[in-house]
Amino acid sequence: MITLYDNRDSGNGYKVRLLLARLGLDYRLVDLDIDHGGTRTPEFLAINPNGKIPAIVLDDGRALSESNAIMTYLADGTPFLPLDRFERAQVLQWLFFEQYSHEPQVAVARYIRRHLPEGHPRYAELPARIENGRKALSVMEQHLSNRPFMVGDGFSIADIGLFAYTHVAEQGGFDLGEFPTIQAWCGRIAAQPSHVPMLAGPPPHQAS
Repeated sequence: MITLYDNRDSGNGYKVRLLLARLGLDYRLVDLDIDHGGTRTPEFLAINPNGKIPAIVLDDGRALSESNAIMTYLADGTPFLPLDRFERAQVLQWLFFEQYSHEPQVAVARYIRRHLPEGHPRYAELPARIENGRKALSVMEQHLSNRPFMVGDGFSIADIGLFAYTHVAEQGGFDLGEFPTIQAWCGRIAAQPSHVPMLAGPPPHQAS
């Protein structure tokens, strides 16, 4: 059984949990306290020396980190990662976009508001994070204006990767009312089979 090291408030971890649910795969969840050193212990650093969640450990003991790499591994050979060479590259294109243009703005703004006290020096970052995050959301809004999902006509890990922090962007100070196409896309994803909410706990036999 896969062991997932995660924090349930993490959108990056949620990507993996949502894909595992869609694939119907059992896993053991180890929920780490990211605000109080849970990812800096010697035990976890032996799994991911970068000290970040999520990370998975396979049955054979091999470890893999970085949410989008984990999703690509899990989705290989499934409908969530297209076989078509160009569409597969498009999925990777949007996963790179998520990590370089979207997550550093949308996810970081949310982290500051949810995990740091008001008045913390990092609140000074919020105006720039919001401005740049709106630019990334605008790119998605335009792209989704004439298609149901991010790549082709099917639901893929490109959608999971971008949905994770987009659907909770308002917690970071973004107004999703400005992006009706994104809102409709979020609704389509939430209506997919085996969908699980971000903060929902795993079934009891999967909890650590």
